[in-house]
Amino acid sequence: MSPPNGPNLLWLVLLFVIEVIAQSPNCPAKCTCQYLEVNCTGQQLQDFPMTIPLDTRQLILATNNISYLPSVEMNFLTDLVYLDCRENTISEDLDFVFIGLNKLIYLDLSFNNLTRVTFNTFSQLTSLVVLKLSNNPNLVAIEKDSFANNTWLRHLDMSRTGLTFLDTSTVKDLPNLKSLGLSENPWNCNCSFLDFTLWMKKSGVRFPDAKNISCYSPATLHGWSLPEVESTLHYTCLLHLQERDYAFLGLIGFCIFSAGTVAAWLAGMCAVLYEFHTTKGEDEEDEDEDEEALT
Repeated sequence: MSPPNGPNLLWLVLLFVIEVIAQSPNCPAKCTCQYLEVNCTGQQLQDFPMTIPLDTRQLILATNNISYLPSVEMNFLTDLVYLDCRENTISEDLDFVFIGLNKLIYLDLSFNNLTRVTFNTFSQLTSLVVLKLSNNPNLVAIEKDSFANNTWLRHLDMSRTGLTFLDTSTVKDLPNLKSLGLSENPWNCNCSFLDFTLWMKKSGVRFPDAKNISCYSPATLHGWSLPEVESTLHYTCLLHLQERDYAFLGLIGFCIFSAGTVAAWLAGMCAVLYEFHTTKGEDEEDEDEDEEALT
């Protein structure tokens, strides 16, 4: 005969054992740790937790107030494959922060205060497949070689940032890129952007929320979608001449005309001088012959 409340007691013991197993001795305060995973979501953390187990594969720091990722502590986590830092206040320079994380596949830095991306930001993340940089309104600069080493990158999201221009070479040399988020950015659709619009048409890459990938400036193209603006830019930049182009061509024509006039004048002067000296020489020879004949 089982003791009173026996099943309930066993259940409580089992829950306690599971909790003990789940909570690692090194688990950071306010975080939960399961097998190879540390989850610190929504704990109002001000700083990066320092007691993360070194064999962690998945680290979730979402929805906190973390403004800085320490490079030394980060690079001890060499087995990390998944890092979620969305909805924080990260604004510090991230160059060389991810040097030791060459196994990282998924990185979410959306909803932060990033300002720029350089070659040194993600250059060591050679296994990266998913990168989310969306909702960083102060992100205004991405160097053209920033993703040069991320050749496995398949999903890249740069929507809702402060980007006004993106060099085509930044993304066109990513052989595995399948999805590229560019919506709701203040794109400046000038002639420098023509090459990028052509690449968008030919690349075969999927652009989520494509209807909201539009020009912010100049005012004449405000609200135009990037695929639509390509033909206009092609005409304006390659076929249609602006006033300054006419002025330039006029200047070039004037210079060519002036140079031709001067060259013709010089050629005429040379011809006259040559004729003068030739005629003079012939006259002198005739005079010499006449003198010889008289003698």
